Amino acid sequence: MDRFTNLQKCGEGTYGQVFKAKDEISGDSIALKKIRLEQEDEGIPSTAIREISLLKQLQHPNIVRLYDVVLSENKLTLVFEYLDFDLKKYLDKYGEKGCDVKTTKSFLFQLLKGIEFCHKNTVLHRDLKPQNLLIDNQGKLKLADFGLARSFGIPVRSYTHEVVTLWYRSPEILFGARQYDISVDMWSVGCIFAEIASGRPLFPGRNDKDQLDKIFQVLGTPTLESWPQMADLPDFKSVRHLPQHQQQGLASVLRGTNIDNEMGLDLLNLLLQQNPNQRLTSSGALKHSYLQGTAESIAWKNSDSHETGGEFFR
Repeated sequence: MDRFTNLQKCGEGTYGQVFKAKDEISGDSIALKKIRLEQEDEGIPSTAIREISLLKQLQHPNIVRLYDVVLSENKLTLVFEYLDFDLKKYLDKYGEKGCDVKTTKSFLFQLLKGIEFCHKNTVLHRDLKPQNLLIDNQGKLKLADFGLARSFGIPVRSYTHEVVTLWYRSPEILFGARQYDISVDMWSVGCIFAEIASGRPLFPGRNDKDQLDKIFQVLGTPTLESWPQMADLPDFKSVRHLPQHQQQGLASVLRGTNIDNEMGLDLLNLLLQQNPNQRLTSSGALKHSYLQGTAESIAWKNSDSHETGGEFFR
């Protein structure tokens, strides 16, 4: 650890802190995730073990790179590549009206490339949200924070339903599903897509029940005809008395944003199907006409426009 010099604290979570640091040998900036190890506990947190093992497996341009792991007496340090911002900070800075069309497509394309690689390698991320998407000063986007990620296989195992930050949680998870698949990540992708384009969260619920209500207000309350398996979900009976909503439609909610066009709304509707069996996959989304011809990244530093983030990334 002597080769790294802490420059500034970037954030703090349940298990530790994240610092921007300098590698004194290479001169590069890196990110140090320092995890406290309490002697009376069970040692290294399971989230850290999971993140380490999965990131060793997942080497991709749109997934944050884990360089090294350093274990000391009471601390575990993960050494990551450093990226300048997360998507949440970008949207907070320039997100009042959402990103321009070029930026929206670029971020969505890169998000889909990263999650497609995860799914092809049988990994569910299970916590996709703007805070877990990192961006460098060239507009390159990478998936990060794999603490809740899990490998999956056939037959499908039973998983915890206490995953995914509330605003990006799919209806089946809100209904208490313990057997689910890659479609839970794709719902989160749809919510993030809408947020990039509009500058605001699509379904900002206060709790599980309110979250479902906000989804139903826009997409309509699902029926057993449209989603037969809904009746088998653990918490279906406890929330079945939510108000019955007619479909308001994504077009009306997102009118005037940079997703307000036929192709963009069609892709978003395919990602936000309430029945997970009808939800579009990452590979299917990448083939959608909305993304045809999209470049993976944007040269932010060559632009002076706030809309494309030039000033923000300099």
